Amino acid sequence: MIRTEDLTKRFGEKLAVNALDLVVEEGEFFCFLGPNGAGKTTTIKMLTGLLRPSAGRAFLAGLDIQQEPTAAKQIIGYIPDTPFLYEKLTGREFMRFVAGLYRLPEEHLNGKSEALLELFEIRDVGDQLVEDYSHGMRQKLSFASCFLHDPRIVVVDEPWVGLDPKNIRFVKEFLKQKTREGVTVFMSTHSLSIIENIADRIGIIHRGNLLHLGSVGDILALAKNPGSLEDVFLELTEEKGT
Repeated sequence: MIRTEDLTKRFGEKLAVNALDLVVEEGEFFCFLGPNGAGKTTTIKMLTGLLRPSAGRAFLAGLDIQQEPTAAKQIIGYIPDTPFLYEKLTGREFMRFVAGLYRLPEEHLNGKSEALLELFEIRDVGDQLVEDYSHGMRQKLSFASCFLHDPRIVVVDEPWVGLDPKNIRFVKEFLKQKTREGVTVFMSTHSLSIIENIADRIGIIHRGNLLHLGSVGDILALAKNPGSLEDVFLELTEEKGT
């Protein structure tokens, strides 16, 4: 569902992502790890069409995100670490705005929108302006709007910001259930203790280079000293000069 070939991004002299070759299968929960500045968000922005690669290509379900951007974006949902929401719209108005972007029929919007607002526990504030939402409520609105068009691929950048433990658990279980239904999830996060229980595979990127790729067990087995995923992650990235 996701494939990159020599995907590269430079910012002047800085090489942010270096010839990334990666394949993520349908229904896979893939977690992308790396220290700050490793290239995670740059990769995500290239996958979602927000950044043009300096070299290489990215494919979503076989669609080149640069050559077929409209078709590719029809099948993808994106939840950034800091969602951009129109503050002068209400929650329901924002859902209607997103539905319009995907040209969803009115009958689809009415039922699906309300169901998602209910699912993410913000239906009762659906008529309040987004500017009055807490950070956690904004994050939940971002999730609700992401799934309006039933995306086949969901790209998530640090989704836990602003969420309390109850909602972290809900989102984690919700995304895992989506993968069981065939949705591919590509997530970047620093919350290593959370992904130990949900990731099918993990990729570790450092200084723009993909260092390691495998299941949680595969990654844990790389450590010289047994420990948690957090311990192993720190050991593996420290070996490369951090």
